[in-house]
Order: sequence, then structure tokens, then C-alpha cells
Amino acid sequence: MDLVNHLEGRLLFAVPKKGRLQQATLDLLSGSDIQFRRETRLDIALVKNLDIALVFLPAADIPTFVGEGSVDLGITGRDQVAEHEANSPSTEHSGVEEVLDLGFGKCSLKVQVPEKGSITHPKELLGKNVVTSFTGLTEQYFARLEKEVQKEQKSLQNGYTNGTNDSQTDEIEKTKIKFVGGSVEAACALGVAHGIVDLVESGETMKAAGLKAIDTVITSTAVLIKNKNSKNQEMIDLIASRISGVITAQKYVLCQYNIARTSLETAKNITPGMRAPTITALDMQGWVAVSSMVEKKHIANKMDQLTKVGATDILVIAIANSRTG
Repeated sequence: MDLVNHLEGRLLFAVPKKGRLQQATLDLLSGSDIQFRRETRLDIALVKNLDIALVFLPAADIPTFVGEGSVDLGITGRDQVAEHEANSPSTEHSGVEEVLDLGFGKCSLKVQVPEKGSITHPKELLGKNVVTSFTGLTEQYFARLEKEVQKEQKSLQNGYTNGTNDSQTDEIEKTKIKFVGGSVEAACALGVAHGIVDLVESGETMKAAGLKAIDTVITSTAVLIKNKNSKNQEMIDLIASRISGVITAQKYVLCQYNIARTSLETAKNITPGMRAPTITALDMQGWVAVSSMVEKKHIANKMDQLTKVGATDILVIAIANSRTG
């Protein structure tokens, strides 16, 4: 199939072609009923049931393609969006707008140094070698630190000037930021850097490399982003609504139970629902059935509390999909 000639009129949706965000993204698309079949070696797949074409790109490149309008929509990490913004000229307005926080792929971009080394504060890295694959964010971070130290020295100098000591402010040596595309955590052990700035998820890789975190540059999660000037806003809204529904369904369950009307207010406080619980009269004097959405992580405790206030026939039902408005 000549894919190029089949792209006209379709919304272009960039998704990670590999890496830590890919599988969760594919699961999200499946739950949103975005049906496609990706041919081997092809980075474009036509969606069968919607006027959409999926474009498989490195997560780091997706903010650039979205910002420039080459694609309408994308899923990537907030860290990658921030890096894109940091590397954009200050006079250039960003074309990227965040639509949804997708809630997966949580991590932090952290300043790390050798565990057994003498450095304990990021200011001790000023003027030294720092290795990272996020050069834009790292340069911004250390530029702020350099300004802070200069301000502190100037304040100190003013104090000396007003007294009896005429001290000169030392020049702050600029931190040397070096780019490495992979295996950033090895830089300190190899003597390439005094510290690194790299992503941390569980922290296992950091510990295995003999490193410790001394500060956080940015926290990140997967996000849905769009081009601000896209002409496919109706389709973007549709996709965002579907994805939001899937995320809600993954986060909540439906809790149903019967309870005496005299205990209803207490039960409603336990399971208030998204807006309000659904109350239905039972064919039993003084009893009602209650249906309410509850966060999965709280459901066991909620069931215990409901049992204590007299609820019976408590059921927990999985939600396949949702539209909560």
C-alpha cells in the first residue's frame, strides 16, 4: 500500500516506537478502540475504524514533530516535552500543548553523584563535568544554580564593603554539560563526569551504578500532547475523551451494595462516587441499593467500612470503559 497517499485527511498521531512508554501506550490505544495493524519495518500504521494514522517515533522526537505541526497529536513523557521547550529559542512560541496526564511512566530527572564520593550538594558540581542526555534541562538547571551562587557572593561582598574588608567576588566557572545518548550512569565510573543528570524510575539502576540522587530537576509522567494550531480539533477531542475514559476505567471499580435507609447517609460518606452515588429503592421496606464508583486502591478498606455500618451483598465490578464527562 502507498501509505503516503493514504495520509491525506487523516489525523497524524505520534506514539513511541520503543522504550518504557511503548507497551502502556499500545494498551491505551487498544482500550480506546483505535484499531490498527502495524506492518513489519513500517513506522506508519493506518487506523481501520477512524481517520487516523499512527506514526511511530522515538519518544524524544515526538514533541518536536507535534510542535512543528508535522503531526497533530502525540504521546510522550513530560520530561521530553520540557527538554524540547528548553532547547527551543526563547523568541519562539511553543506549538505544544498538554491535553492529558496519562498517569503511567512515572519517573524523575535527578542529579546524581557517586555514593562514596564527597559531593553532597548540586552546587558542588558547579564548574565540573556533568553528563546527561537532557542537555537543555541540565543547562537551565545549572545556570540557575550559578546565578544563585553569584547572588550569594554579591550579597556577601556588599556586606564586606560596608564593613572593613574589601573583598572581590570570585568568578563562577561555568559547568561543563556533555551529551551522552545512552548508559549515562556509567559516566562517573569511567571518569568522564563528576556527576550525571538522568531519569530514575525505581532507583535500582542508580544504586547498581554506585550513585545517589542529590536533587530533582523535574518529575515526569506520560502525557498526551497536541499541536496548538491543529485543524483536526474535533478528532483530537474524540481521542482525548476515549483515552480519558480508559484511564478512569483503569483507576476505578463499581461498588454495589444494599443497606438500610437509616444507615444510608453514613454509607454515602464512605462511597460518595464521582459526583453522587446512584440510589435505588429495593422491594423491601426501608432498604435501598447503592451503586458508586470507588478507586481501586481504596476498595478493600471501603468494603470493610461498609460492612461495619450494616451494608450487605457488597459487589465489586470491573469497569471496561467509561465516559465520566
